[in-house]
Amino acid sequence: MELVKRYIAAVQRELPQAKQQEIGRELNANIMDQIDALTEQQGQLSDAQLSALLIDMGHPSQVARQFSPPQPLINTNLMPMYKNTLFMVLGILFLLQTVNTTAAWLSSVDMGFINYLHGLASGFIESACFGFTAITLAFVFMPARSTDESTNSQQKWRPEQLPKAEPSWQYIALSDIFTDLATYLFLLLVIWYPLLFLSEPLTANSSLLSDSARLILQWASPVILLGLVNSLWQLRVRIWSRSLLIGNVGINLTAVLIILYLANSSPLLSVTPEQWQGVFSLAQLEHSAMVSLFIIALFPAWELLRDCLRLRKL
Repeated sequence: MELVKRYIAAVQRELPQAKQQEIGRELNANIMDQIDALTEQQGQLSDAQLSALLIDMGHPSQVARQFSPPQPLINTNLMPMYKNTLFMVLGILFLLQTVNTTAAWLSSVDMGFINYLHGLASGFIESACFGFTAITLAFVFMPARSTDESTNSQQKWRPEQLPKAEPSWQYIALSDIFTDLATYLFLLLVIWYPLLFLSEPLTANSSLLSDSARLILQWASPVILLGLVNSLWQLRVRIWSRSLLIGNVGINLTAVLIILYLANSSPLLSVTPEQWQGVFSLAQLEHSAMVSLFIIALFPAWELLRDCLRLRKL
C-alpha cells in the first residue's frame, strides 16, 4: 500500500493545512473501498493494477481541487463591480493620456507623429498597469461585509425590476464610447490648443494645417462638442434608443459633410516646398492629405449607415 500512502500525501500537499488530515482520511477510505471491491472481483491486486486505479482517480492536484476548490483572488460576488470599475478607470486614464500627449505634441518642435503614438501608447500602458494593480489590490482586501451586502441585495431582487430584453446590438460597449471621447478630445486640442495655450509662434506640429483648413475646423467645433456630449450621454445610459440613434446619425452625417468639404478645400497644409525638398512635392502632400480625409470620412459614413439600419429595427 506504499503507492496509496504516496498518493494521499501528494494530494494533501495541495490542500490547505487545516483540511489536510480530514480530506486525507476521507480519500484513504474511498480508495480502500475501491480496492476491496476490486479484490473481491479479481483477487489480490498487483502494483500495476493499483497504479492503474490511482491513475483513473486523477492527478493529485486535480483531486485536491475537487475536495477544496481554489479561492479566486477576488470574490466572485465582487467580480461584476471589479470589472466595471476597472473598465471605467482605464477609460478615464486613456482620455487623460490622450490629452497630455496631444498637448505635449502640439507644443513641441521635435516630437513627430510616430513619437506621439509611442508616447501615447507607453504612457497609457504605464498608467494602466498602476491603475490595474491599485484596483485589484483594493478589491482583494475589500472587507467581507461588502460581499454580504451584495448577497443580501441579490436575494431581494424581483423579476419585475429586470431591464427590458433588448437585442445585443443595443448595448453600447465601453470601448466604443471611450474611443469616441478620445477622438473628440484630440480634435478639440488640435484645433484650439495652439490658439489658446501657445503664446509663442506656432510649432511645426501645430501649424501643419493651413489657415483656411483650421478655420473650417473651428467652425466645426460645435459639432465636435455635440459629439462629446452625445458620447457622455451614451456612457450614462449604455443602451441605444431611438433618440440617441437619431442624434448619432445627425452628428455622423454632419461629420461626413465637413470632412468632404475640408477634403475639397485648398490648400490643406501649411508647409513650404523647402521643408520636404527631395522627399515629396507640395502637390503630392496635398493629394495625400485629400485622400486621407476621404478615407477618414468612411468611418462616420459607416456609423451613419449602421445607425440608419438600427433605426429601422426599432
